[in-house]
Amino acid sequence: MDILEREIEKKFGEEMQKLGCLVCKFTSPGKAGVPDRLVILPGGKVWFAEMKRPGEKLRPLQIFWKKQMESLGAKYYVVDSYEAIANVAADVKKELGADG
Repeated sequence: MDILEREIEKKFGEEMQKLGCLVCKFTSPGKAGVPDRLVILPGGKVWFAEMKRPGEKLRPLQIFWKKQMESLGAKYYVVDSYEAIANVAADVKKELGADG
């Protein structure tokens, strides 16, 4: 059974909420290709996440924004699986100083 993007998105939001993060839909009029979600961590750090179905690739404008954001030191995640969600969760825990 194929996993839908909305299922990934729902699980991502649930997991981030468990870690005390706020996940907000991100749109920026006039800037097509920006990531889907802002992830606001406790302490005020903001990360970006692009939701994808498993195997789906970033479009050229999304690649552009990923490179732009990363060049400025921003964290940008492509979340396309439950494993990717676990990886982001592990990074959040690491950022917050929690090993568990």
